[in-house]
Amino acid sequence: MPATRVLPSEETRDLVALTRDLMAQELKDLVSATEADEHFPREAFRLLGKVGLLGLPYPEEYGGGGQTYEVYLQVLEEIACVWASVGVGVSVHVLSCFGLATHGTAAQRARWLPDMLGGELLGAYALSEADAGSDPAAMRCRADRDGDSYLLNGSKAWITHGGQADFYKVMARTADSGGKGISCFLVPADAEGLSADAPEKKMGLTGSHTATIRFDNVRVQPDQLLGNEGDGLRIALAGLDAGRLGIAAVATGLAQAALDHARDYARERETFGRSIIEHQGLAFILADMAAGVETARATTLHAARLKDAGLPYSKEASIAKLVATDNAMRVTTDAVQVLGGYGYTRDFPLERYMREAKAMQIFEGTNQIQRMVIARHLDRDSGGALRHWG
Repeated sequence: MPATRVLPSEETRDLVALTRDLMAQELKDLVSATEADEHFPREAFRLLGKVGLLGLPYPEEYGGGGQTYEVYLQVLEEIACVWASVGVGVSVHVLSCFGLATHGTAAQRARWLPDMLGGELLGAYALSEADAGSDPAAMRCRADRDGDSYLLNGSKAWITHGGQADFYKVMARTADSGGKGISCFLVPADAEGLSADAPEKKMGLTGSHTATIRFDNVRVQPDQLLGNEGDGLRIALAGLDAGRLGIAAVATGLAQAALDHARDYARERETFGRSIIEHQGLAFILADMAAGVETARATTLHAARLKDAGLPYSKEASIAKLVATDNAMRVTTDAVQVLGGYGYTRDFPLERYMREAKAMQIFEGTNQIQRMVIARHLDRDSGGALRHWG
């Protein structure tokens, strides 16, 4: 059942409808087999790029859609409602373009953004390391000066699109000064010395490849530096605020899909002479699922509207990511319960939804990290009243 949406114009209503129809007609039938085979759906991203869905929140002058985040996230939700792996991929691609779009020079943007936003190039965001995930300031990957260029050495872990991306937005250490010594680089995937390990064998989101990327004396030119030396962590964290909204929208779309399947099953399945949705025990489970989906959607769009208005939204982004992904875990688990034994089989997509929801509580900052971010904002807003927490 399509979500009830309030959109700012007829054009944006058409955009959401186009996305819904495209996913249903062109991609829906590919999901089960692709996820079962753990195949990376590159053609799905090319299709979305051709119709303009890979660069929606970026300026039209560079090939983007010129849409607000409020609109972009509702489009993303429609994508994820059909295919969560592709929804995650779109969110990560948009995140990988953030540094160039916000800190690149006019020449850098003109050179690279059109192909990135138009779907010709698929991006990845390389921040985490094996020993520096929740603490990115502890990263060890380095970009050391070598004449007029840099030599990049080290590795990045848990990289979505790792081994599949055409370019990587890489955060690397250029000075031994903690978080202030990190810089941001745009590195093409075919750079000599760049390699990818085999994809991780994940519980879910198997169509979304995640791999470790290794850099062995990868030469990076000065015009591949985004912003100034030392700006990298600031660029990375600002991008993560926007990226968390993307994951919140994906989680909301996944939860909506689980609710829709559970509701349809409950209306068709009969016990004791009536459909099981008429039994109060199951009806209340479905009602709680619906309330959770609507809450996640509202929380996510509230944060998006703050961002669109140019207001601080970091706390609200973390709240949205926390609420939406925890809700997706609850809703998909309840959806499996509604279907009973059938929900635990691969004849229905609910068990896959449940596995996919789990990942969303982990990436783009675990939900424990989101609670830390929220608490720090409360501390700051209260003048330090919470500092005794640690």
